Amino acid sequence: MTTPRALHDLPAHELITAYRQRTLSPVEVTTAVLAHAQRWEPSLHACYLMRPELALAQARESEARWLRGAPCGPLDGVPVTVKENIATAGDPMPLGTAASELLAAAADAPPAARLREAGAVLLCKTTMPDYGMLSSGLSSFHALTRNPWDLGKTPGGSSAGGGAAAAAGYGPLHLGTDIGGSLRLPASWCGIFSLKPSLGRIPIDPPYTGRAAGPMTRCVADAALLMQVLSLPDARDSMSLPYQAIAWPRFEQGTAKLQGLRIGLLLDAGCGLAVQPEVRAAVEAAAALLEQAGASVQPMKPFFTRAMLDGMDHAWRMRSLMDLNALPAERRVRVLSFIREWADSAAGMTGAEVFAAFSQFHATRVATVAASAAYDYVISPTAPVLAFDAELASPTNDPLRPLEHIAFTVPWNMSEQPAASINCGYSTSGLPIGLQIVGKRFDDLGVLQVARAFELLRGAQQPWPLPPLAPN
Repeated sequence: MTTPRALHDLPAHELITAYRQRTLSPVEVTTAVLAHAQRWEPSLHACYLMRPELALAQARESEARWLRGAPCGPLDGVPVTVKENIATAGDPMPLGTAASELLAAAADAPPAARLREAGAVLLCKTTMPDYGMLSSGLSSFHALTRNPWDLGKTPGGSSAGGGAAAAAGYGPLHLGTDIGGSLRLPASWCGIFSLKPSLGRIPIDPPYTGRAAGPMTRCVADAALLMQVLSLPDARDSMSLPYQAIAWPRFEQGTAKLQGLRIGLLLDAGCGLAVQPEVRAAVEAAAALLEQAGASVQPMKPFFTRAMLDGMDHAWRMRSLMDLNALPAERRVRVLSFIREWADSAAGMTGAEVFAAFSQFHATRVATVAASAAYDYVISPTAPVLAFDAELASPTNDPLRPLEHIAFTVPWNMSEQPAASINCGYSTSGLPIGLQIVGKRFDDLGVLQVARAFELLRGAQQPWPLPPLAPN
């Protein structure tokens, strides 16, 4: 006899069906999810602004709509978390750093506005590191965010709280952002699914080169459901794509989607950290499953270079130095010392060096598009290494070598191509390993379809982690 799943483990698409059939209510689900999250929070620290009374008020409003048979949107009554750098009206936005002034946001940013319009219940905001400039849960404002699979490890970042919350079961839907891997790296290290969509597919404010908002979920179906809402238009994003009525429910094509596909297998990023043996083995096993299902998987040569990675790193250092230098001295010193040391290293750069550094964004774009043009999709490790120690800012923990782990992820931000991460295995110590799936620009639905096909092929997953037992 199958044991019924706990309410916090139910996917969004099943919750909507249950609400429609009146076998569950939004209040019942929100109450259960809040209780589960509160059991985790003393250990995990994934949340910012968890306000149970406000979440329950939203759930009661949703329940009344369902009882009238008039849900306001496709997510009505489903709990969701939102990364704290996505503005929600009336709430302060510290950007992960103690240096911020805690001013109330005047309005919802586009992704948050779409969630409210769709009836989602905002459970909480989720944590991030200072200015989103780390792939870890280390922050001068928030308590250290940890990985639910192993509390001694990082969940990744910068969507640290979102990744941890999804794996820990803080409801089914989570919203993060990504400029170099900040959705996909936490997805890899927390064993969840995430999609960094084509640039502009999800309107965001403020827009920025390479910056995308995207879903973080336990399954592909829930990410497709979120994309249905998040991809709606918003004029505030001057870089957004023209709206397309994409048939997101068509993510489900089964393994037939793989028949005849040309898939590039990238196992060497070209620079950065070497791929650990367990990561490589898991990705090679995933490639074998795709090939057995009818795809043609071909090895790819590396295309990303040290000059590209260092150029983007140095450009971001200069941007951060300008931002930090604009702060009053008493606020600047509150920024994580790792971030300050990283930014300060750009102080001696000449104008010519800054120009050369910024040129590597475009060089990366050109090289990435050219390297992937021969394939329908590209697969690779999401991250070259397993989740590292929670207290570290990055795998190297060196502010002069801070981005050695993003060589598989950052090129696709610059090329504006959709890229997902899906769990493809576990280390001998039980840590998740992510497979990155990349499509051509604008083929967000195709990436979801390939990810869903792999989801069907990969077999049973480890049980999701449970909160530590409370002390007696």
